[in-house]
Amino acid sequence: MTQEAVLATATPPTETRTRHPLAGERMSGAEMVIQVLADEGVDTVFGYSGGAILPTYDAIFRYNEKHRSAEGEDPMRLVVPANEQGAGFMAAGYARSTGKVGVFLVTSGPGATNTVTPIRDCMADSVPVVLITGQVARGAMGTDAFQEAPIVNIMGNCAKHVFLVTRAEQLEDTLRTAFEVARSGRPGPVVVDLPKDVQNWVGEYKGSGLLGIRGYRQRMESLRQAKLSERKCRQFFELLEHSSRPLLYVGGGVVSGDAADALTEFARTFNIPVVTTVMGLGAIDSKDDLCLHMLGMHGTAYANYAVEDCDFIIAVGARFDDRVAAKAELFAPLAEHVAHIDIDAAEIGKVKLVDWAHVGEARRSLRQLTEYGRNSGFRRDFGPWLEHVRALRERHPMNFERNSPLIQPQEVMERLNALTGGEAIVSTGVGQHQMWAAQYLDFRRSRLWLTSGSMGTMGFGLPAAIGAQFANPDALVIDVDGDGSIRMNLGEMETVTTYDLPVKVLLLNNNGDGMVRQWQRLYFGDRFSGSDKSLHRKDFIKAAESDGFGFARRVADKGELPEALEAFIRFPGPAFLEVMVDPDAGVYPMVGPGMGYKQMVTGEHIPGRELPEAGSGKVDPSEAF
Repeated sequence: MTQEAVLATATPPTETRTRHPLAGERMSGAEMVIQVLADEGVDTVFGYSGGAILPTYDAIFRYNEKHRSAEGEDPMRLVVPANEQGAGFMAAGYARSTGKVGVFLVTSGPGATNTVTPIRDCMADSVPVVLITGQVARGAMGTDAFQEAPIVNIMGNCAKHVFLVTRAEQLEDTLRTAFEVARSGRPGPVVVDLPKDVQNWVGEYKGSGLLGIRGYRQRMESLRQAKLSERKCRQFFELLEHSSRPLLYVGGGVVSGDAADALTEFARTFNIPVVTTVMGLGAIDSKDDLCLHMLGMHGTAYANYAVEDCDFIIAVGARFDDRVAAKAELFAPLAEHVAHIDIDAAEIGKVKLVDWAHVGEARRSLRQLTEYGRNSGFRRDFGPWLEHVRALRERHPMNFERNSPLIQPQEVMERLNALTGGEAIVSTGVGQHQMWAAQYLDFRRSRLWLTSGSMGTMGFGLPAAIGAQFANPDALVIDVDGDGSIRMNLGEMETVTTYDLPVKVLLLNNNGDGMVRQWQRLYFGDRFSGSDKSLHRKDFIKAAESDGFGFARRVADKGELPEALEAFIRFPGPAFLEVMVDPDAGVYPMVGPGMGYKQMVTGEHIPGRELPEAGSGKVDPSEAF
């Protein structure tokens, strides 16, 4: 929807705020952009400059020059990456680790099109970011001018909303509304396409004002006010009363909705075990006795068996996606009832039919249910069920080949976990290393785990770690990456050292695209088409050294691993550790494409209830991944 279409739908709400101290001051459009960012609390902008966005970049320079602190610190840091995709993932890492809106700023044409992937990634994982793209002057639009691209059309199906600023006097309102849309309801990415002549336009700064998107605001207000009625609370606890084996299935909506405390309180109050999606890791302390860790395609065996055995699924901020429920009819086959809480009404019943549902904020909804249950004196003894899931955890623990002379990636994760204690911020690329990190690392609270979930974007890990480190300067931030994934945005290694960030890059090198090879081994007759990187010549240590890493080390000997990992973590500045791992190590458990948890393959080292032959049956290549 273009800006004009939005304006035609409604009038803006009445403003009652105190008059802005700069109201009435004459500014350029570019200066207004930066002032709105400052008003919105933005302290870091990630971006790459270019002709169509230069006025706004210059405005950042002048704003910082005017407001620089006595200690010489800029109030709005400008972080320049190696490319625009990196800027997008840095903004995403900033947003994912804080819950604040991440901001990135790029030029027109290829600068803008390079951000399509991070925008779609943020949309898929509900991450609040605002992207400002430069655009050719309004008079040149549609003429195939130099570095022109139809961003509204390109981004329309990738972002939560796209604004094209064609009326300069509404520039302020558009930017404020972009932040409002990005952070409200189900969070997501908003794009503002900004013609160069609008940036150069001069007018009076109002200091307030929003676009008229009445329908959207009414929906958001309904969500904020959505309250579980006494009748709906009673219905929920009637279902819980008739259950013997309830299970909380928790997704990323609990993290993005800052509902982790409410979820933990609810689970502990009623003694209900919890499984999380890969995006929900950290929603409950992974060391909590009620936490069964991750479910799904590569979830823990005991989590998946608990799903098989439960009789009541309580989904919160989760969407029954194909990594969890490849075939909805096979998911939780013994569940007599399904309840679903989500902020997005479109997710209710989209994949799996439910018996009880509530559209609203997870935090508020869980607290209301907890309060109702306590006040009504709800009592139900789930002791036998808790003993059952504890037994599942004991009988089917995570494990791997511990006697191999080769370094096993799972051992690297185990040792890393012992060093961090579940308190580090961990980002990942995408592939086997991502799943090993998800399986073997602890997360004591939310927003410590940063990964590309729905999109599965290789190259995410390094720039996301950079964004997280800027947002959390005193935190230990580790990028767990793979040799295939890190290549995608390897240029951001220099960004780490340029800004002297103490980011730790842990590279698990198996000389190939391990997840692809695992599928080729299981389902494509060992035909490793395009996935073998053993002939590639990249020396990652030399690359790290050339980019200025003070710690750059390779480990291939199993005996050297403990000392190397500890030295890597303790190093005070940017550190790079490459670990040469067993190229044939697989990610297990694994639920094959289109299969249920009953067909889960646990591998040679994780005890399973039954051991179906890996790769048995015909798999349609279209179902791969």
